[in-house]
Amino acid sequence: MDYVRRNQQIANSYYNLGLEKAQIRDLSGAAECLKKSIRFYKYQTDARNLLGLIYYEMGEVADAIVQWVISLNLQPENNRCDYYLDEIQRKPGRLEAVSQNVKKFNQALVYAQTEAYDLAILQLASVVEENDHYVKAQLLLALLYLSQENYTRAGKALHKVLQIDRSNRKALWYMSIVKENTGRAEIERQRMDNAFSHTKLEDDNIILPPTYKESTGGQMVLHILIGVVLGVAVFTTLVMPSIQEKLNSEHNQEMLKYSEQLSQSNIRIDELESRVIQAEGARENAEASLESVVSDSGGTISQYASLARILQAYRDDDFRSAARIYAGMDPSLITDPNLQPILEEVQADMAEDGYQVLDQLGDEAVGSGDYAGAIVYYDASLRLNGDNPGVLYDKAAALKAQGQDEEAGALFGQIIDDYPDTDYATMSREQRGY
Repeated sequence: MDYVRRNQQIANSYYNLGLEKAQIRDLSGAAECLKKSIRFYKYQTDARNLLGLIYYEMGEVADAIVQWVISLNLQPENNRCDYYLDEIQRKPGRLEAVSQNVKKFNQALVYAQTEAYDLAILQLASVVEENDHYVKAQLLLALLYLSQENYTRAGKALHKVLQIDRSNRKALWYMSIVKENTGRAEIERQRMDNAFSHTKLEDDNIILPPTYKESTGGQMVLHILIGVVLGVAVFTTLVMPSIQEKLNSEHNQEMLKYSEQLSQSNIRIDELESRVIQAEGARENAEASLESVVSDSGGTISQYASLARILQAYRDDDFRSAARIYAGMDPSLITDPNLQPILEEVQADMAEDGYQVLDQLGDEAVGSGDYAGAIVYYDASLRLNGDNPGVLYDKAAALKAQGQDEEAGALFGQIIDDYPDTDYATMSREQRGY
């Protein structure tokens, strides 16, 4: 048996195991098996598609799209992931909501890292209200509740996670902490003890009472009097002194406690004022960091979807549509290493032929009066081939038509300086009036 066939059999076995785990909602275990399956045989597209569905169910839409795009590239025909990608593209509102949730989650993460826990909780509560299947958000929310000893709310978030993924290790660990601190763990242990330690009462286990002898009236009165006397004696000699001592001790401790509270009140006020100042600083830092951390994250998911649409355009032999989609992409946001070979092929095609198509699309947009759209196409063409005075001139003319004379003049000047002997330099001089 050759190695390729052997690897395929191992991959199929891991896929079947992953499928079984997914059917009982052990999504974490299923994901591990499916990753092993495609590690042994990358063309196991059924495993990739199922892994994408698991990511989607757990709120990781970007990771799901990555797996489906790779699957579609490996098997362009008769591939179920084509349906999944079409469903996502047909619901742009859903994709936008997911992008906003990613922004909010990243913002909450920044708040948590800067110890602005209340702001992080508010942000995460908004995220899980929008998508309660976002497992990462639920886990982070539960962790923050645990840090504040709010075990009831933490338990609710973890319960939702375990409904989605029954074997999520973090959720099970956090839930064990919740149970220990709410008494649930002890109750469950007692139930188990009662269930497995109970024995049926047999005839030999019957305990017979001792012989009963009825007392006379005089003996009963005497016994009662003796008991009362002994009780009073024990109370006055043993119990009463200890009660008095305990009361004195509690009183002293209470006075000491009040004294300490009074002496520390000023320190406490200073600490609270300092914490307020620190919280304000943390909020400002978080907002500043957020601009740099999450400014691009909202568009990441849409970039993966755009790449999928480009591949679909390739399959339809529609290069113009592929170039049009590429013009609105930011390839730098696609960082998944598995997609880099695909992205490099697309970029190579665009660098060879795409810049000309984009220039034509820009001319068509100018002809229809859409100068803003034309500038987008010209910019995309220049990113692929910056040494093109014709496209530079077309962009400058579009900017001038929009009333952006200063920017247009700068581009005309660039053409005059960089391409002085071309017709475009002559036309640029005319545009600038000399």
